[in-house]
Amino acid sequence: MKVKTPCEVVVWDILPAIRAALAAELVHSGVSQQDVASIFGMAPSAVSQYLTKKRGYKIEFDDEIKEVIAELSAEIKSGSDVDLPKKFCEICRLLRTEGEKCPSDPDE
Repeated sequence: MKVKTPCEVVVWDILPAIRAALAAELVHSGVSQQDVASIFGMAPSAVSQYLTKKRGYKIEFDDEIKEVIAELSAEIKSGSDVDLPKKFCEICRLLRTEGEKCPSDPDE
């Protein structure tokens, strides 16, 4: 049985789940799938797969994470200059269990 490293979990499970939740939040707040695709730098078909739970469906977020994602959605929708990679990292840090650290973050 192959054991996933923490980074594999982030890439295969956590980041798609964050994208899916944020895409859904944006679309439900009135942003078009085409615009969400542009914001994420991906094809509209990928956004559609997030919304239909063909991608990014493995993790159910708690209320704290849902609130952070809702706040990020509001920032994006308002036209604020949002550093998405940085925001995704912040959400990921909230999700990781204590003791795990990201190899790209030597200060953790």
